[in-house]
Amino acid sequence: MLFKDTRDYQILFLSLFLILGIGTRDWTLRPELICVAIVTCLFGQWLMSIGQWALNQKLFINNQELLTKPPFSISVRSALITSLGLSLLLRADHWTTMMLAAICAITSKFIFQIGDKHFFNPANFGIICALLITPDAWVSPGQWGEDWWYCMIFVGCGGMVLKRVGRWDTTATFLAAYALQEALRNIWLGWTWDVYYHRLMSGSLLLFALFMVTDPRSIPNARIGRIIWALLIAIFTFVLRNYFYLSTAVFWSLFALAPMTVLIDKLLPAARFEWEKGEIILSPTAEITN
Repeated sequence: MLFKDTRDYQILFLSLFLILGIGTRDWTLRPELICVAIVTCLFGQWLMSIGQWALNQKLFINNQELLTKPPFSISVRSALITSLGLSLLLRADHWTTMMLAAICAITSKFIFQIGDKHFFNPANFGIICALLITPDAWVSPGQWGEDWWYCMIFVGCGGMVLKRVGRWDTTATFLAAYALQEALRNIWLGWTWDVYYHRLMSGSLLLFALFMVTDPRSIPNARIGRIIWALLIAIFTFVLRNYFYLSTAVFWSLFALAPMTVLIDKLLPAARFEWEKGEIILSPTAEITN
């Protein structure tokens, strides 16, 4: 197997999507904004990790129950995935907007957490913050067009990642529930089926379903909890898109319902997902280990 850590596949696939999109679609994303997102996310991850480590050190000194000194770890892979997600989905006129989104995204992982688990998807949180705070940020759901071969690439790559992390249930529930609602609405309104296909054949919708709503570190732990959660997101997305005419409904739905993860985890307890070992870890003696 090429990579041991599934996040390496995510980084590879998201990078390929970014190259593919810039090379084959008329995007307004500038290369310098991609660099801003990546550098800001990496620096933000490093800075917040130092702060968290310092806090853990203080707790270690004040709490004799802690037998081992906490190591200093930097989740480089997580920061890269977040920056690539922002680059793929968020558009901005100024580099400061992309920097703001990246800062908010990384910070959310350290602030909005219960125990060691954060409940907001970082990239989604950064996108919403940019949309709310700045006047020049936007998301273009139709940026990938409706070419079937884009969808095949997304499903193939996303499927490989989901198979390894075991989160197919979340994607399948969300897509099936959303597609069923759109089908019933299409029949009710008497529209032709090409309208239905037009609403579903969206590369951005698939990217969201395969790579964002399935983030194993920010979604419910239990399978039944993930199914209920994905079903609610699909319903909320349908309502926002068709009754409030919000083209970015999927992102707002995930943002609004993300805190429910905490409640679902309490009601339906299950083992928390752990990525494969491979972070950059500095021991108390400052030795680097793999």
